[in-house]
Amino acid sequence: MRSCELVASITALACKITECYLEEEVALLAAIFTQLGDTLGTILAHSDLSDTNNKNDTDTKC
Repeated sequence: MRSCELVASITALACKITECYLEEEVALLAAIFTQLGDTLGTILAHSDLSDTNNKNDTDTKC
């Protein structure tokens, strides 16, 4: 799937969700997906940092 197709699909899904759920439910879903995305980003960043630190274990740290 191309980037523009992905963005269009996500937009269509968001529009459909707002048609099918109450405003309060949509707000909760938005908060949940924001937290999910942030948590995934944190896990990946931590993993990258851990991998970098493991490769540099022989270096002295300041």
